[in-house]
Amino acid sequence: MVEDQLSQVLELVEVRGQLTGGFVTRGRWASHAALDTPLKFMAMVRGRARLTTDGAEGPIELEPGDVAILNNRSWLRLEGGTGEGPRREITPEPGFPSPRLLAADRVADDVVLGGRIDLNPAGRALLLQALPPLGHVRASAAAAANLRGSLERLFDEATGNRVGSAFAIRQHGQLLVLEMLRAYLGQAELPPGWLRLLTDERLRPALGRMHAEPAKPWGLAELARAAAMSRTSFAERFRAVAGVPPLTYLSRWRMLLARRALRDSDVRVGALAAELGYGSESAFSTAFKREVGESPLRYRHRARHESPDPAEPSPV
Repeated sequence: MVEDQLSQVLELVEVRGQLTGGFVTRGRWASHAALDTPLKFMAMVRGRARLTTDGAEGPIELEPGDVAILNNRSWLRLEGGTGEGPRREITPEPGFPSPRLLAADRVADDVVLGGRIDLNPAGRALLLQALPPLGHVRASAAAAANLRGSLERLFDEATGNRVGSAFAIRQHGQLLVLEMLRAYLGQAELPPGWLRLLTDERLRPALGRMHAEPAKPWGLAELARAAAMSRTSFAERFRAVAGVPPLTYLSRWRMLLARRALRDSDVRVGALAAELGYGSESAFSTAFKREVGESPLRYRHRARHESPDPAEPSPV
């Protein structure tokens, strides 16, 4: 299933949805903000607005329940509301939920929520490559039904003043990111990359086998048979969909698994090499250094004791 493989990837790259702020207002309004995180999202809970940002083809119109995903942008501007007179400039309130959000009028107020998507460096490489500068998830689309529900439940929790709301908001933030990605997968024309690969029906059997048994010495012919395709057709389709050849994807997938193991466990390098299908510790170390830029032991030490990982290559 698409969801199973997506869950596996999201766990591996440590996706975390974090609600960071928002605002509540009435009348004609505008808001401008500088962005300092690679992946930002804005959710239009109530009201309507026009969103513009640098690098996008043009503005998008946000309706109730819509979400905008901003990929490596430096600023955004929202304009919304109705009535007479000039627009009032709104400064988003930091923290979630803010006092004004708690007092929001569900009928009269426009409500905008903002958040970020935190990932490890490998995850940032995956999503930044897979998403456009500005992604628009429309609440009106059939694929967004669960997203609309997640957004409503999050808003209810934020304004309900119930015991345990802080814990619940964190969990809803996680689910909101998942539903955003699910809805986007169902609506968008995806560029070559891992998101598009996860949704390709023809390639899914081969991808599932690589994910399930990364240590197996997969050959192109065997993967093509799993996808019920000729070797040539399989290789061409995989590269067109994923952006890289199948065996390059497999090698990079193994390296993602290796990074996680080196960061999070005390497995010996030789044992890890065998688990990932390498004939020797030296072969694994050579491949790891070629992909990551440093030896496995140096990576483990730095990942645990020094600076965060540098930008890492992704499988696709």
